Amino acid sequence: MEASALSLITVVLFLPLIGMFVLLFMKDERVENIKWTALGFSLATFVASLVLWAGFDNSNPDLQMVQRLNWLPQYNISYYVGIDGLSLLLVILTTFIMPLAILSSFRAHVIEERGRAKLYFMFMLLLEWAMLGVFVAQDLFLFYIFWEVTLVPMYFLIGIWGAEQRVYAAVKFFLYTMAGSILMLLAILFLGNAAGTFAVPDIIASIKSGELVLPFNGLLNPDSVQSFLFLGFFIAFAIKVPIWPLHSWLPDAHVQAPTAGSVILAGVLLKMGTYGLVRFNLPLFPEASVAWAPYVAALAVIGILYGAWVSYAQKDVKKLVAYSSVSHLGFVVLGIFALNAQGIEGGILQMVNHGISTGGLFLLVGMLYERRHTKALDAFGGIWKVMPLYGGISLIVVLSSMGLPGLNGFVGEFTILLGSMGSHVLGFFFTLFATLGVILAAVYMLYMFQKVYMGDVDKEENRNLPQLHWQEIAVLVPILIAIILIGLQPAPFFSTMNSTVNELVEDVQVYIPGQADTVVFEQPADAASVVLNSGE
Repeated sequence: MEASALSLITVVLFLPLIGMFVLLFMKDERVENIKWTALGFSLATFVASLVLWAGFDNSNPDLQMVQRLNWLPQYNISYYVGIDGLSLLLVILTTFIMPLAILSSFRAHVIEERGRAKLYFMFMLLLEWAMLGVFVAQDLFLFYIFWEVTLVPMYFLIGIWGAEQRVYAAVKFFLYTMAGSILMLLAILFLGNAAGTFAVPDIIASIKSGELVLPFNGLLNPDSVQSFLFLGFFIAFAIKVPIWPLHSWLPDAHVQAPTAGSVILAGVLLKMGTYGLVRFNLPLFPEASVAWAPYVAALAVIGILYGAWVSYAQKDVKKLVAYSSVSHLGFVVLGIFALNAQGIEGGILQMVNHGISTGGLFLLVGMLYERRHTKALDAFGGIWKVMPLYGGISLIVVLSSMGLPGLNGFVGEFTILLGSMGSHVLGFFFTLFATLGVILAAVYMLYMFQKVYMGDVDKEENRNLPQLHWQEIAVLVPILIAIILIGLQPAPFFSTMNSTVNELVEDVQVYIPGQADTVVFEQPADAASVVLNSGE
């Protein structure tokens, strides 16, 4: 591999951080220059990530564009970054969402009211750097640093530029995530000490070769080292997702965060949890993953139904969208712990879909809030008549979130349910109850759409709302393109992750009792759709 290819992933990773330091030396009063500089660096990062994708070899399941440098050699800690089919799409999602979030902040009244625009955009770029680091880090110590750094900018984004209860929400968000992270840190320290390295690929190789043995003797047996390590990672990731019943920090954080903060929180930060389950729990603790799968899947299904039910009861449109994330991400967790290729690939794609669709919903809610300064459902009605372009775009995003065939949400949910139904550790009843969540999603999303957009304009404050500004259109158009593109042509996204996921599944399914063959999920070279092939 050429030196330039080796360094490309580092370029993508550090461009936002360079942008943050450029902003640091700009004068505070030059707000417009600060805005456009932040946007420029985030767009440059997106373009660089597309180059990264273009150079990615879909047929290679291993890490690509790897860069590894000694950092703390006495402790076997290194700067070790790389991408594979598990992480590439999430890198693209991060670099796609961030420019939209930054551009949506250009007209945010809260920045004008509270000032400190430079600090705001510096935090946004710092957050992008840390999130990208989570997705490309291949050293557990390095991963943990990036994981923790994401807390800092989001804490201040909520605490300084959030709504009325912003300090309470920021502290709750910070403490919840920090509590889970402590358990993960203990598991990382144990694992690194036992393996003699913190490099994840090296640890996995040691486990496969038998050099590193992590005993599994039941779910909660004191001698079951693998089970407790699994739980150490799982609880940290479950809080971040969040999986029911560890979800209570999420609605507060979403409702109190500024619009861009909610977009990043829903679009990327929550995916750090589901990504961690695929990246660490399954390959590092495969036997424990199989044993715990039905219990985790049960929590996921409860989250699907609970999130949908509570969403319908909300009177605040932003809180309704926030609770919908609990439901939607329950599908992702269900797909991951189906422990087959269909479920995991559907889960990864649905991480991307949720980031696009729910990020779009938060953008739309934020645009309405900028005009009316209220999030109450009862304050609206007939908005489509007043703002027809806004209403039409909103309908597409809402239908995407519902999982309408032809749009992105359907592809991910269908593949997850397919994986769940064919799973050797789950099966019919998990799929049945999860499918009820699809129906409930249609109920609460259509209820919200009817309350906000349909009917007569019966409130004077809504009669003369400004039409969409060109900057707002520029934010929404890429969302629409992504929704339709993934819905109509998902094959390139599946083929990106296919080889890596199949290798992961082969390693995990060895521990599933009574499984005669392995189902693989392949992307034929001459077809525009993904098909199932049953292995011999």
